[in-house]
Amino acid sequence: QVQLVESGGDLVQPGGSLRLSCTASGSIFSITSMGWYRQTPGNQRELVAEISSGGTTNYADFVKGRFTISRDNIKKLYLQMTSLEPRDTAKYYCNARSKEVVAPTVYEYTHWGQGTQVTVSS
Repeated sequence: QVQLVESGGDLVQPGGSLRLSCTASGSIFSITSMGWYRQTPGNQRELVAEISSGGTTNYADFVKGRFTISRDNIKKLYLQMTSLEPRDTAKYYCNARSKEVVAPTVYEYTHWGQGTQVTVSS
């Protein structure tokens, strides 16, 4: 199992910046990719950005040029957010995908943190 703990959410003014962190523990060597998702009440969770174990990144169109995802060793994931807008207000969740091989079967798992609240408001 993989445990994920997010931090860094806060209230920030429009145009401001924030950095979210996610710390992974447990079976971290089984992680294949990590990412950030966000969710607002009544809406589905949506992908913000993701990064593979090889460092390939993928961003949602609505954050391109404003947010940057990065990993610092195998345990830490970050989301640097700049030029924040009120529409970025949401609960942000850290996500990790892991893989376990018990020959001949490959098991794939998805893990979630508890989320951290980001509120953009003046």
